[in-house]
Amino acid sequence: MPDYAIVIPARYASERLPGKALLDLGGRPMVCRVLECARRSAATEVVVATDDARIVEAVEAAGGDAVLTSSEHTSGSDRIAECAALRGWADDRLLVNLQGDEPLMPAACLDQVATLLAEAPQAAAATLCWPIDDASQVTDPNVVKVVFDGQGNALWFSRSPIPFARGYNSFESALDAGQRWYRHLGLYAYRLGQLNAFATLPPAPHETAEKLEQLRFLENGHGIRIAVAAEAIPPGVDTAEDLARARTAFTAG
Repeated sequence: MPDYAIVIPARYASERLPGKALLDLGGRPMVCRVLECARRSAATEVVVATDDARIVEAVEAAGGDAVLTSSEHTSGSDRIAECAALRGWADDRLLVNLQGDEPLMPAACLDQVATLLAEAPQAAAATLCWPIDDASQVTDPNVVKVVFDGQGNALWFSRSPIPFARGYNSFESALDAGQRWYRHLGLYAYRLGQLNAFATLPPAPHETAEKLEQLRFLENGHGIRIAVAAEAIPPGVDTAEDLARARTAFTAG
């Protein structure tokens, strides 16, 4: 197992769920539930990077480690980069970005994505995917599709149905015939130096069109390794419906 750190970017503001990181899940703030997921992994260091002192206080009360970062960051990647600078980590430090609204993340997937990158020194990042078995998700622009080669190198990410299943009357019939699509899961591993370099690149044309930050890597010739997740990753918490589902999961647990 590689030596790696998990950084959990968690901002207070949220358009759909204000104060999302501190919302209650089974008697504990959401960010602390995410912290619990990280602690079950083999990571040697876990840090919450946030823009709000209330989140720092909640994490530290749970025995966790948190750093206060700028409120001006527009992405989790930028927040992680500041956290790394504050910690003085070396450029070869292996980092996993665990979003602060993923309270049901399997620890096995955290270890998997870190190992995936550690075993691919030529790649700039690593991430995971999951087979799609519902035809409605193939055409859903909120479900990001990915195609990759036989060595596990991501070829492209898109909100459109890729690959296009020519010769079928419907996506249902294509699935029934064995055509496969894969949903990208937003869990990433980076080496710090490559993450810092990524942050200096301007948004790329296809990235801007698709609103998919990971395309900046591919458009600049940097590889992304990808694998099917070791376990199914439940949806994160973006809406009130997601929150209700997560609360049910913790109540049932």
